[in-house]
Amino acid sequence: MKLIKDTPITLSKTTISLHWIVAVLIIGLLGSRLYMENFEAFFLMSWHKSFGVLLFAFALLRVTWRIINGWPKHTNTHPQYEMILAKVIHYVLIISMLLMPISGLITSGMGGHGVDLFGLEIIPHNPNPENPQRSMPFSESWSDLGKTVHGITANALLVALGLHIVGAIKHHVIDKDNTLTRMLGKK
Repeated sequence: MKLIKDTPITLSKTTISLHWIVAVLIIGLLGSRLYMENFEAFFLMSWHKSFGVLLFAFALLRVTWRIINGWPKHTNTHPQYEMILAKVIHYVLIISMLLMPISGLITSGMGGHGVDLFGLEIIPHNPNPENPQRSMPFSESWSDLGKTVHGITANALLVALGLHIVGAIKHHVIDKDNTLTRMLGKK
C-alpha cells in the first residue's frame, strides 16, 4: 500500500481524517467535562474516560503520521512571527492531545477509580475495604499530580484551540489561501 503524502495543494485523506477525528474527540471531551461540572452530571464520567482513551489512541496515530509524513507545507508566504506562532500553537495542540489522556489516566487510575473503555476494564477500580462503594487511591500524590496537569493542560488546550480556529478563519477570510479548504478535503 502506497502512503499518500501531503502537498502544499492537498492533504492526504489520512491527515484530514486524523485531524477531524481528534478535533471532534477533543471538543466533545472538553464539552462533556464542562457539562459534568456545571450540571453535576458525573454519570457521564465513564463515557468521558472511554472517549479519552480513544483520543489517546488516535493522538498516537496522528503523531506517528506526522513523524512519517512531516509537517504540511505552507500554502503561502507569511510573516515570520505568524509562522512561529502557528508552529507554537501546533506543538501545544499536539502535546495537549497526548498529555490530556495520559494525565486523565493517571488521575483516575492512581485515584483508585479505574478506567474502562466502554465497559472493558483497562485499569481496575480499587475499592475501599471498609466501604466498597468508595475508591481507595493507589497513590494520592500521583492522582493529585495527574489532576493538576489535566487542569492546566485543559486550559492551555482551550487557548490553543481558540487560536487555531481563529488562525484557520484568518487564512480563509483575510489571506484567502487554501489552508482551511485543504483541511476540508477540497482543492
